[in-house]
Amino acid sequence: MSYMSRYRDWLLSDYFDAETKEELEAIQDDEAEIEDRFYKNIEFGTGGMRGKMGAGTNRINKYVIRKATQGLANYIINYSDDGQEKGVVIAYDSRHNSPDFSLEAALVLAANGIKTYLFTGMRATPELSYAVRELNAIGGIVVTASHNPSEYNGYKVYWEDGGQVVPEQARDIIAEIEEIDDFSIVKTMDEMEAVNQGLLNYIGAEIDDSYQKTLIDILPDTDLAAEKGSDLSVVYTPLHGTGSTVVPKLLSNLGFSNLHVVEEQADGDSDFSTVESPNPEDREAFDMALKLAEKKDAELVLATDPDCDRMAPVVRAEDGSYQFLNGNETGVLFADFLLREAKAAGTLPDNGTIIKSIVSTDMVLGIAADYGVEVLDVLTGFKFIGEKITEFEASGEKEFILGFEESLGYLIGKHARDKDAAVAAGLAAIMALKYKEEGVNLLDRLAELREEYGYYLEDLESIRLEGKEGQEVITKTIASLREESPKKIAGRRVKVVKDYKLSTSRYLDEDREEEIKLPKSNVLQYLLEGDAKLTIRPSGTEPKLKFYFAVREKDQAAAEKELADFKEKLMAEVEEIMDSF
Repeated sequence: MSYMSRYRDWLLSDYFDAETKEELEAIQDDEAEIEDRFYKNIEFGTGGMRGKMGAGTNRINKYVIRKATQGLANYIINYSDDGQEKGVVIAYDSRHNSPDFSLEAALVLAANGIKTYLFTGMRATPELSYAVRELNAIGGIVVTASHNPSEYNGYKVYWEDGGQVVPEQARDIIAEIEEIDDFSIVKTMDEMEAVNQGLLNYIGAEIDDSYQKTLIDILPDTDLAAEKGSDLSVVYTPLHGTGSTVVPKLLSNLGFSNLHVVEEQADGDSDFSTVESPNPEDREAFDMALKLAEKKDAELVLATDPDCDRMAPVVRAEDGSYQFLNGNETGVLFADFLLREAKAAGTLPDNGTIIKSIVSTDMVLGIAADYGVEVLDVLTGFKFIGEKITEFEASGEKEFILGFEESLGYLIGKHARDKDAAVAAGLAAIMALKYKEEGVNLLDRLAELREEYGYYLEDLESIRLEGKEGQEVITKTIASLREESPKKIAGRRVKVVKDYKLSTSRYLDEDREEEIKLPKSNVLQYLLEGDAKLTIRPSGTEPKLKFYFAVREKDQAAAEKELADFKEKLMAEVEEIMDSF
């Protein structure tokens, strides 16, 4: 069916409400906009879907949410023995329409005889993961678009271990969704009827309290925090998101009474009106927090993204300036601190394992090796870290210590199967306090680690390519690199080519090939001479082609020079490839 046919169907069908039709009538003379909204169904990927809100098949709206949930309901009924009784937990963030979309999903599940637990207000994504496990549910849904701009929303699906559905499950759910070719066959029911039948159950404080207690039990050195937490001045901003429901309470419960929350950003504002982007990876998002930090003479500044699964710290240096720590630096500091504290306490397991994504820093390898701890690489996406934790629990072969991704995602503890910015914020505060007691700060410790293990430096560049044409350019660029594998990249000789779609590692110097034993993914990774690494992949949630750069040098100056040269040459080569299409 053509995009114009789909557009007319939505305009003429009695199923779609007047507000939707009014929105579509307003674009009737804009063929490009009609095409973008209707040229495809919004993609339901391995973790769900994310996109701009609005009317159309390629937008997030209540009809698309209902259809996706009907597909999930069919999957639960067809693929589980007791899924209807075990039920599904639903949480949502602070975005426009998130409460309404969550209720729509709950009522579709209820109409299919599936018990549903719906939070009474916005909650952090990791609390959803925790709640799925705590309530012994068959799965979960989070309505969120993470750190995307305010016009976006999304829908993520979790399974009974509390982790996002993995590719095999996602394919089956997608198949069920694609079987639904008529929106009007999606089931739904009245809210009060669902409540009265025990199919819709509202949850809140009891899960919040249990989650708080669990996080405190997981964290190390809580006695120190209880005794001396007031010695550390901390500023925190939830960036208008769900972190306000959990992080201030956690830090206060731990003993960090000298805590200052950016009140202007603690209100759940759906427009994220004080920031250009509610993404803690963007330094501009810290502007208000840093002003408050200077006023309060804070030593540590923490920010979480709107669904509170990513956390970024900023540290006051000796000269009074504030220094940002990226996800790789924070992951290295967490690993070093957890291993050090566990060894000192005599609790370091013999089979301890750290799990990281393939695009995260290799600096952790040397640190872990010195403690006899393994580091395991998985594909990008925290669901793959969660999947390994569940495997470890089942087999008993390995003991999970830390999972992290360079994009500010971290997890300690086995209470959840997704990145948890709340527990990460607690760990960052405890770590900063511990080092303060020892007369140093996080920046000092990071410098010591770089002196010992080398100066690793990483960066990410993204090319944003919107719409149908943009998607075609992304696809052609990856295909071109795969078909004509370069012998040199940015002037550096290629030593190893890892193709995660073909599951092969090719060692060019040795003319041999190894199998990659990870799920297939459209990712290319190149190991280059001089300890440089490049990874290229399309974003799973945004219209972007991502380039991950990594170098290792003897000092900061050399690393910064090498990285800048690497990025400049590579991006010029990519632009030349794209211009050829």
